[in-house]
Amino acid sequence: MRLLRRGWAWALDYAYVGFWQARGFVFRGDVRRQLTGDKAPVILLPGIYEPWQFMHPVASHLHAQGHPVHAVTALGYNRGTVPAMAELVARYLQDQDLHNVILVAHSKGGLIGKYVMTLPDSAPRIRQLIAVNSPFSGSVYAMFALLPSLRAFSPRNRTLNALRANLAVNSRITSVYGTFDPHIPGGSELVGATNVQLDVMGHFRVLGHDSVLRAIDTAIAEHVPDPAA
Repeated sequence: MRLLRRGWAWALDYAYVGFWQARGFVFRGDVRRQLTGDKAPVILLPGIYEPWQFMHPVASHLHAQGHPVHAVTALGYNRGTVPAMAELVARYLQDQDLHNVILVAHSKGGLIGKYVMTLPDSAPRIRQLIAVNSPFSGSVYAMFALLPSLRAFSPRNRTLNALRANLAVNSRITSVYGTFDPHIPGGSELVGATNVQLDVMGHFRVLGHDSVLRAIDTAIAEHVPDPAA
């Protein structure tokens, strides 16, 4: 029964991918429509091979809550290395002169977000990182991948290991993940971070799940800066 449930979750996961990838290709969307709002700005950090539109459910939810939601369109389908993608995000932060920023990430985006938080010029601009299903400790499956862009998630990867060893920013990270992730069998728990495990399964379709959206809201509320500080 457990294997059947996991198999069904895996199938639904890829159905979700197909729908949102096709939707993002047909309906490009206008990032400028999401830039209104008087709360802390949000930057979306999608996963590998995901355009920013893939995080549409999260973007729509946060924009409705009053957050200006930014998409770093220069990331494209996020196929570059984590350091290279992080530099693009850092440049966007500087060009837009953003402060008190909330990074909301999926999968590889969480690694990019943490890398940005370690850059001296970017770190003061970022309030927190909320990562959904991010491979902070890598994925054993990546060791068998043919593409270098996927092998980069191997637990043996130097960049990934350097990020994992850097604990300084973990207190400002919330890692949200489910009970079963077909792509990250080891889970997404991060030492020193706020770890939130939800009763959901899948790697992709959780982005539209109500419990994940509520967890993001809670994480934001718990990291509101003290005006007196």
